[in-house]
Amino acid sequence: MASITLKNVVKRYGSGKTANQVIHGVTADIADGEFIVIVGPSGCGKSTLLRMVAGLEEISGGEISIGNRVVNDLEPSERDIAMVFQNYALYPHMSVFDNMAYGLKIAKLPLDEIKARVDKAAKILEIAPFLLRKPRELSGGQRQRVAMGRAIVRQPQVFLFDEPLSNLDAKLRAQTRLEIQKLHRELGITSLFVTHDQVEAMTLAQRMMVMNGGVMEQFGTPEEVYNRPATTFVASFMGSPPMNLLKEAPGGAKGQIFGIRPEHLDITTTGWELQVEAVELLGAERLVYCLLGAERIIIRTDEHLAAPAPGSTIHATPRAERVHQFDAGSGKRL
Repeated sequence: MASITLKNVVKRYGSGKTANQVIHGVTADIADGEFIVIVGPSGCGKSTLLRMVAGLEEISGGEISIGNRVVNDLEPSERDIAMVFQNYALYPHMSVFDNMAYGLKIAKLPLDEIKARVDKAAKILEIAPFLLRKPRELSGGQRQRVAMGRAIVRQPQVFLFDEPLSNLDAKLRAQTRLEIQKLHRELGITSLFVTHDQVEAMTLAQRMMVMNGGVMEQFGTPEEVYNRPATTFVASFMGSPPMNLLKEAPGGAKGQIFGIRPEHLDITTTGWELQVEAVELLGAERLVYCLLGAERIIIRTDEHLAAPAPGSTIHATPRAERVHQFDAGSGKRL
């Protein structure tokens, strides 16, 4: 296992005035054994950053270290990492056992050690009964576990996951998230996990990097990112539904953006006067969509509270201790 250090890492395509810079000076220290999630919308640079750590993309500036080695000029095979991709990348003509053992055979490990490693990984991932099957005989979730097993048997210093759950349905994603958490507890290998799904980020990460346009907007625990977002982008991206961000909140200061999460607005008899647009029932909770003047607001309420009728007028009060303030120009937290 090993730590990972990123020092002012830059990636640009092309050169001179026509160069397109897609990663803007990312700096982060990742401890040995940490599980880090890189999260952000499509095109934010999260997979590019992961691929630079893997050695699949050259870096244009800065420094990447794995353990005590600077790996800028090392080939992927020399970095002692294992990668799990979105599309599984299994050999269709090989059995599950042979898919998992392939890298070890190339490395010319003794056959008894290869079998021991594959059997151990298959037991951890609960795919031992499928070792003689071909990938086409497996479900999507089972194929993804085979791909993870192939990475595990390598016994690398670092695991790199590139949106590995994107091809699974919602139920399988939830189940596989639990398996990945269990896997990390058992193996304790330093891991970088890329996703655009904030639920995956919140549930898996010990710490997360929130990326936007090639910039790391915040690096912290899920609790820090959710409860004290560093920018309006983080506030709006992390959370479903997103934080309400108001330019003209009653009592708000000019030149500041007022932030309040939907669950921290209470329907009351006095306070902000809102016009109800729609109500969504989501099992144990309701989302009430309202207008405060020209600005849209979402309130999250419990199922036991009576739902207001669309078109009606209600009042709501933000919880003072849960209010966030951001600079209107930079979007940064005040």
